[in-house]
Amino acid sequence: MTQNPAADPASPTLDQARRQVARYGLTADPQAILVAARLMAAGARLGQAGEVHFSRFGLSTGRYRLLADLEDHGGEKSPSQLAASLGVSRATVTGLVDGLEREGLVARRPSTEDGRGNVVILTARGADKLRALAPEHFDRMQSLVGGLTVEERTTFLDLLARIVDGIDAFAAD
Repeated sequence: MTQNPAADPASPTLDQARRQVARYGLTADPQAILVAARLMAAGARLGQAGEVHFSRFGLSTGRYRLLADLEDHGGEKSPSQLAASLGVSRATVTGLVDGLEREGLVARRPSTEDGRGNVVILTARGADKLRALAPEHFDRMQSLVGGLTVEERTTFLDLLARIVDGIDAFAAD
């Protein structure tokens, strides 16, 4: 796997961005286009790598995120709260919960606050699964950004927050 995106032949280049902008007669900044294109490519590669990583533990990225979210919030949340915090639809949460419930990693029970609804709870087996994967998972996460200094990670977090703020403009109707 290539370490430097500029050396990756599949990675967009500044010259390509310039040609595309010129081809369409636009005034867009080619460097901004390049940054966005590389970010999207990196996100896709990271998403694929995450699926490979979590498959080692019999999970998907979505299933892991749901388990971790439950653990971070006292082991219990409503499906609508999970959907909101994970940024997915209720239908997606239902599918994730169905699979995790079949494996005994979560359970559903009636809500004590709203008798009409259910809550999803993290089972002891689910908590054990998170505890078992934590050492390898956090070691790999640290390795992912291991080439960055503390200062660079701080800067990256700031830049990433600003990019996330711009995502709505990219996805807007």
